[in-house]
Amino acid sequence: MAKVELRNYRKAQTPVRTLLRLFRYFKHCRLILISAVASIIVYTVATIASSYLMRPLVDLLENTVLPHSEVYAKYLALLIGLAGLYLLSAVTNYLLNRLMLECSTVIMRELRTELFAKMQRLPVSYFDENTNGSLMSYFTNDIEATNELLQHSITQMLISAISLVGTIAMMLVLSMKLFAIMVVLAGIVTVVVRITTRVSSRSYRAQQKNAATVNGFIEEMISGQRDIKVFTHEEKVMEDFSTINEALFTASTTATTITSIVGPILNNLSHIFYAITCAVGVVWLTGEGAGGILITFLQYIRNFATRVSQISEQFNSIMLALAGAERIFSVLDLPNETDEGTVTLERRGDEYDWVPQDGVPVPLRGDVRFHDVDFSYVEGKPVLQGLSLYAKPGQKIAFVGSTGAGKTTITNLINRFYDIQGGQITYDGIDVRSIKKDDLRRSLGIVLQDTHLFTGTVMENIRYGRLEASDEDCIRAAKIANAHYFISHLPQGYDTVLYSDGANLSQGQRQLLAIARAAVSEAPVLILDEATSSVDTRTEKLIERGLDGLMRGRTVFVIAHRLSTVRNADAILVLEKGKVIERGSHDDLLALKGKYYQLYTNMTELA
Repeated sequence: MAKVELRNYRKAQTPVRTLLRLFRYFKHCRLILISAVASIIVYTVATIASSYLMRPLVDLLENTVLPHSEVYAKYLALLIGLAGLYLLSAVTNYLLNRLMLECSTVIMRELRTELFAKMQRLPVSYFDENTNGSLMSYFTNDIEATNELLQHSITQMLISAISLVGTIAMMLVLSMKLFAIMVVLAGIVTVVVRITTRVSSRSYRAQQKNAATVNGFIEEMISGQRDIKVFTHEEKVMEDFSTINEALFTASTTATTITSIVGPILNNLSHIFYAITCAVGVVWLTGEGAGGILITFLQYIRNFATRVSQISEQFNSIMLALAGAERIFSVLDLPNETDEGTVTLERRGDEYDWVPQDGVPVPLRGDVRFHDVDFSYVEGKPVLQGLSLYAKPGQKIAFVGSTGAGKTTITNLINRFYDIQGGQITYDGIDVRSIKKDDLRRSLGIVLQDTHLFTGTVMENIRYGRLEASDEDCIRAAKIANAHYFISHLPQGYDTVLYSDGANLSQGQRQLLAIARAAVSEAPVLILDEATSSVDTRTEKLIERGLDGLMRGRTVFVIAHRLSTVRNADAILVLEKGKVIERGSHDDLLALKGKYYQLYTNMTELA
């Protein structure tokens, strides 16, 4: 089966395409964006105009014709106008930052929702191939970087770009000769920015990727801290962490170094061209008003250098943010879990029906059959080869065999966590690929070896098996699973809140809740994957008695390493290298003295 990997399905992305795609999310805050852009334009016009007022101020001071009183009056008026422009720029600067903050918050909400919804639609294989930490990095590092881009970087880039255009226009108005010097400066700056951008873009992508790797490793090591200490692998873990942490350090250092040298380079270039312009301007500019033109032009040179430096800095920040946005879009571009099913399964009271094309419901009996099934997780490494088996309605089928024989794989194929490469799996004679996946999975009650409990009350965790179940249904399911007694003795009974995957319960109690969750689903087919592996012998007996009532009239698949738990199965299937090598009852297989006999007698001897 082909793996679901980002490199296989990610669309070709470039920074420009990623940015344009990100801009589409502004549709969620159009009015806010229009107001922000208007504020940006007013702000830049006010700052450019305030610089231009230096020219009449200087010309006025050089004027020797007007009376002193008239000069002072005009001078005061210009100062008041300058103060008004500064006030206007301050107000609009606040508005644009406030508006962009609100707009970015709206977009982040939409992006998080879209990303989380996408995660729900991805196949199980994707989560098998990615650690929880690396998946969480999409919602932390990458979302935060994208938020920084929308909230600050784009705003500052727009301000700098519009100011730069306005500054160039004003410089052209003031002096074409002096502007020729700026053309040379712009050429040099362009070369510097292009070189640094090319290097920093690669570094920022590597930084985001390595950050996800570090997060994934940390999450995995924290989860396995008990095992690390048991086997005293602290030093080995530190060595492995140092390697990936060093890779993150190298990428981050390279990106930061490139970013940090741009500012000083551009700053020194601005000083050089400032001095050159001043020296040349004194010679080139003559006549009335030359002083005002030169001083104003020098002011615009300073503005020009500042804006170029800001653009360069923001460009690097944008590269970092776009690396995060690109990773998010790479997940959004992954293909959803396909569902070509057309047959629906409907719950009517305590029964399930399947609805054919003629629309007449047919009771779902729970007949499951495998017909020459071939399956492999990795191409060229088969797990099941020509597997055929059947479970008649109401039968209890047990799978036994060595680790890796394919026991759990069979149950994963029944509920279509994975799709087969050859053969057919039927459910009441219907190819499971023709049944809608959600309907199929709702009709299967599953208890896994690794129990996961959600943050919430005990009642809510049991109800997770069927959200519309009443409190009475949940309590009845708990009694079937023999969990009612210990739940009743919890501090708040069924209203006791569970945290950290049920850390305030024992492993056996968590398993009992998982069984109660399967019981409340009232599904016609049950899959028990090592359901009693984490409980003691006494609790196991209680569960078995509860399961006997739960399994009555239902088709049940049981995977168990304790062979004593499958002796009462209607049929025991012995698996070896993806094939059924023996099938029969407990007594029949013992009499056969084959593989099952060996497994059972070894177990007895160990016991």
